[in-house]
Amino acid sequence: MSSLIVDLVLCGVAYVVLIYFVATMTKSNLGRNSDSSDDGDGGVEDFTPPKIDLPPGVIWPTDSPTKKVPREPLEV
Repeated sequence: MSSLIVDLVLCGVAYVVLIYFVATMTKSNLGRNSDSSDDGDGGVEDFTPPKIDLPPGVIWPTDSPTKKVPREPLEV
């Protein structure tokens, strides 16, 4: 047998073993989450902003006054 034939057979066997391991590793992950609508992030979603102790005089933009007093135009 020539060395080319031996190399091709060994590469074919390695390819089959590699495909077998890839198929068995991914099969458990695909079957487990198929009925769930979870995107896989995990944990509890908390959309509230963090409570940070700000220095005196500093306020969050959401706590700022919403109504501004209109200024009269300046005449020069």
